[in-house]
Amino acid sequence: MGLMAGLPQVIEEAKKEYENVEDLSFILAEEFGKAENLLALGDNAGFMKHLVDSGMEGKIRQIYIDPPFFSKANYDAVIKLRSPEGETAVKHRAYEDVWKEGMAEYLKMLGTRLLLMRDLLSEDGTIWVHLDWHGVHYVKILMDEIFGEKNFINEIIWTYKSGGSSKKHFARKHDTILVYSKSDKYYLNLPKEKSYNRGLKPYRFKGVEEFQDETGWYTMVNMKDVWSMDMVGRTSAERTGYATQKPEALLERIIRAGSCEGDICADFFCGSGTLAAAAGKLERRWICCDNGTLAVAAAMKRLGKQGEEMKILRCDSVQPDELKVLAYYTPTLFNDRIKITVELKEQNIKAPVDLWGVDTDYDGEVFRSEREATAYRDKKGLCTEISIEIPCDRASKRRIAVRAVDILGNISYAVIDGGKIFEQGRE
Repeated sequence: MGLMAGLPQVIEEAKKEYENVEDLSFILAEEFGKAENLLALGDNAGFMKHLVDSGMEGKIRQIYIDPPFFSKANYDAVIKLRSPEGETAVKHRAYEDVWKEGMAEYLKMLGTRLLLMRDLLSEDGTIWVHLDWHGVHYVKILMDEIFGEKNFINEIIWTYKSGGSSKKHFARKHDTILVYSKSDKYYLNLPKEKSYNRGLKPYRFKGVEEFQDETGWYTMVNMKDVWSMDMVGRTSAERTGYATQKPEALLERIIRAGSCEGDICADFFCGSGTLAAAAGKLERRWICCDNGTLAVAAAMKRLGKQGEEMKILRCDSVQPDELKVLAYYTPTLFNDRIKITVELKEQNIKAPVDLWGVDTDYDGEVFRSEREATAYRDKKGLCTEISIEIPCDRASKRRIAVRAVDILGNISYAVIDGGKIFEQGRE
């Protein structure tokens, strides 16, 4: 039986799986500031069910996802480590896009999750699904079924220069973004773009406002559905090394078009957190999820350096690999405050530490750290000393905790008491 004939069965199986998705238990593992932004580590179907059961149904204004493309390949993240001796590139598996049962398995996975996204999407919201030639034609049929043909808005073509070419076909230089709504009341703020006049000369039509630049005369029109934007360059400051990373400029355009300041935007295949990074800069709230420890670690670093406030949730069934660290602190009296200096010592670790932080008032459950109490690996390496000032009258009542994340996404927590570690290794 061909795939077209089997599509109704695929859709029915996706609906049954959707109806039986369990609300996985997600615990609050870390907190940065007081914002309600969420970054979750765990299966996205279980997380979306968790959100629905937590009262988030119909609350998300915009959903963007960049799921696996059915490329039948595996993807590595490339982390570059710099030292006085030179630069070393470390490869680590980011995610797998191989489906043993073929397209039917892929579509069932995606269909189950699109049904959950429909529940979370607001009545005036939009969903943007980023794909390429491998499976977009089948996914469009799937979305017609789930969201309704009448709620199709656009098929946006993102064209770029990056990538290879072949002598057997025209160079494949575009992705497709399917845009659907939940109802006919959807919000869409169409951006404007230049449309040059024929011959680059003025039309002088009555009531038509025209402009001129170094190229010629033009009018401003609603943006077309073909967008030309560069990929993230190899030397770009926003490059994280995470596989298939999308440019922030692309996400910024999408977010401006589909949401307003203060709205909630979500990405349930978040990778290194491009949607969250762009949404934060545009004053939107965000919710992101990925089941890869490497992805969530990359997003933590990226968003932390950007100054984003967030809560980090983790499915309680996800246990990060053990990463042993040694740290100690030295208190110094400074007027009415105590300066706590924490030094990180690496021991028996699988890979170098990429970021670490200090919680000066650890409650034994949630790790809380401020921006100034976190250090990130950069071109100069990793700063292994963090100093924080705390009030004298509260110092004796505090427990100090250290959290370290290595370049492979492994996380470890260590609690320091009286200058000695009494808990070390896996949380």
